[in-house]
Amino acid sequence: MKLPTLLSLSLPTLTAAATLTPITVDFGPNPRNVSFNIFVPDVIQPSPPILVNPHWCHGTAQAAFAGSQWATLASKHGFIVIYPGSPNAADQCWDVSSKETLTHDGGGDSLGIVSMVRWTLEKYNADKKRVFVTGVSSGGMMTQVLLGSYPDVFAAGAAFAGVPFGCFAPEGDNAGQYGYWNAECATGKVMNTAQKWVDTVKGAYPDYDGWRPKVQLFHGTKDDVVFYQNHIEGVKMWTNVLGLSETPASVVQNTPLSGWTKSVYGANGWLEAYSAEGVPHNIQVQENTVMDVFQLDCTSNCFSWGQTGSSQSSTTTKWSSTFSTVTSTSISTSTTIPATTTQAACTTKPSATNGVPLWAQW
Repeated sequence: MKLPTLLSLSLPTLTAAATLTPITVDFGPNPRNVSFNIFVPDVIQPSPPILVNPHWCHGTAQAAFAGSQWATLASKHGFIVIYPGSPNAADQCWDVSSKETLTHDGGGDSLGIVSMVRWTLEKYNADKKRVFVTGVSSGGMMTQVLLGSYPDVFAAGAAFAGVPFGCFAPEGDNAGQYGYWNAECATGKVMNTAQKWVDTVKGAYPDYDGWRPKVQLFHGTKDDVVFYQNHIEGVKMWTNVLGLSETPASVVQNTPLSGWTKSVYGANGWLEAYSAEGVPHNIQVQENTVMDVFQLDCTSNCFSWGQTGSSQSSTTTKWSSTFSTVTSTSISTSTTIPATTTQAACTTKPSATNGVPLWAQW
């Protein structure tokens, strides 16, 4: 699958002190050979939460590390970030189309990523109820795949400029369709009934009738790569999967940015949908807005898998490391992380060039 050359809003970047580390040991089932890179801050919370950050098409784990604030926030708040790398050599897009990836423990890229999570939970005594995922573009597509195929693993996910779960699957037999670019879906022509979307998601894990993750969706209304209709379909899908009304419980204008509209679905706000008026495909990632829902800076009374009621608690305790070496930087985007080193130093983080954020430069 292939995304066109993109232009975008600028994305702020900061440095972080620890290093991005490639994991080369056997970490579990990984049929597609997805690469595993992890960022573990020098100081972590007791039983830290985990964030998974899949990159965009033409991106890499290293580019995702450099192109957002997640590593900086992890250093400040003591959570772990997993940066998987797509095995698709043609365009580095994720497998969001195959029967395997759209099936719980069925294979595909999604299983490789979940194996990384399971390994990290054991290795670092991390909190299995506080595993989260967020990504943009192809990473946003994979975010929704992981929420649908593995509702027993993820507590919440935030997808930027993605598509609904299963939307990229080709008609008919999609077994082994790992790199399929579904132009019909990308251009907003796949418009299903609510029941069909529900059946698609629940078909990924037919025997599962348990708790479902919280969802955030972000999309630009002028997206001409992954059309805005995918946002509308995503809202239709997740409201019905979660058993919520398709009518928002509340609508807030100009949040988190001017021209953006936040729609909250359900009394407990289990789905938040953000429409960014006039914004194209290169939507600016809103880390702080995602942090508010994931509560990655929390150490007690935190939002977690299986929680009922509102995820916003007035009694949460926040964690902040006394270790801090966060500074701004602006260097060439050609920063290289050697794959042969045990700990690949990535203490400098390239900034946007000519107003184009890093995720849109690959």
